[in-house]
Amino acid sequence: MPPFNLTSLTPATFILAGIPGMEKLHIWISIPFCFMYLVALLGNGAVLFVIRTEGSLHEPMYFFLSMLAIADLILSTTTLPKMLALFWFNAGEISFGACLTQMFFLHFSSSAESMILLAMAFDRFVAICYPLRYTAVLTQSVVVKTGLVILLRSFCIIFPCIFLLKRLPFCGHNVIPHTYCEHMGIARLACADISINILYGLAVPVATAVVDVVLIAVSYVLILLALFRLPSRTARHKAFNTCGSHVCVILLFYIPVFFTVLTHRFGREIPQHIHILLANLYMVFPPMLNPIVYGVRTQQIREKVVKVFICPKSHLLQ
Repeated sequence: MPPFNLTSLTPATFILAGIPGMEKLHIWISIPFCFMYLVALLGNGAVLFVIRTEGSLHEPMYFFLSMLAIADLILSTTTLPKMLALFWFNAGEISFGACLTQMFFLHFSSSAESMILLAMAFDRFVAICYPLRYTAVLTQSVVVKTGLVILLRSFCIIFPCIFLLKRLPFCGHNVIPHTYCEHMGIARLACADISINILYGLAVPVATAVVDVVLIAVSYVLILLALFRLPSRTARHKAFNTCGSHVCVILLFYIPVFFTVLTHRFGREIPQHIHILLANLYMVFPPMLNPIVYGVRTQQIREKVVKVFICPKSHLLQ
């Protein structure tokens, strides 16, 4: 008997089914998602442009914010264009390689964003607890190395998922009941044991996210202790405002992540289309709101955005 060829069971293409049970509403659902995606593009693009062009914002805090904006753009752009094409033109077909690529950048940007938020928490910790040593600790070299560590960790965590999926036979099953490709959504189509995929897909990303959350929480406990020791009420208020925007962004990122994980694990009675809608909101909601939060709550960015985009003539005369 000839050996069984698993490669022949790998589909050339997958079919993204969209939101099962809500196919007739795809056009209407696409409208708010398209709007949110455009706001995310404009908002994060504006943040990157302002930080890039304004020398006064070339500080560690704003470099980390630039990294966050780039991660948000990758996260939303990886999924939203294909999702809108599916909703508008019923273009749900995606090649196996493109599906794995989408899966990689989706999880890669999400993992990177988690560690960027940790780096931003450390930045605030040093700025408030050790203000006199801030420039000595967070040098340009340290910021660059931190960025490289973020990229390397995210790559090392997510890259094995590609090989875990490529080893699986699919026996002709190629319809993904979702609007984008993600690790477990692809693995569940396989006609083989996916225990390793389940273990790796849950344990490794969740463990790293939990470590990041714990370290962020420790940073903010130490920050709060330092704030209460400040003699000036004005200084405390200024420090609270500085940290407020970062706390909002942390909540915007982690609440949907853990809610999605918990509902998938314990919310068996929640309909599938609700799961998919929530997963789609996670792809675009934080990227849309993050630049708005920082634009509204951070005085330096707010002033520079007004100067560059609203009063460009006064900006050029300076």
